[in-house]
Amino acid sequence: MKTVTDCFGRQVRMTDERLAHVLEHAEMTGMEEAIVRTLQRPAEVRRSRTDETVRLFYEFQPTTRVGEKWLCVVVKYLQEDAFVVTAYLTDKMKAGERVWPTK
Repeated sequence: MKTVTDCFGRQVRMTDERLAHVLEHAEMTGMEEAIVRTLQRPAEVRRSRTDETVRLFYEFQPTTRVGEKWLCVVVKYLQEDAFVVTAYLTDKMKAGERVWPTK
């Protein structure tokens, strides 16, 4: 298990099981370092519209196996815990309140 300090200064767990789940998708092969960077220095973080405890971290990736994409790292924050739920490539950011960078 890996622990990463995110842009908010919180410790986020990335379990071996979750990382294996993400990396089993061919387009995500070799993206582990990009996931860590996205947690540390995202272009933007949005609050999930469906779960108040979830944040979506985004960073633009100009070269991936499937072309230019946004990397989205999904993190669930509990009172005493934070962990990566999943990560995926997408064409655009999902709707939701921007919480990083702050205004």
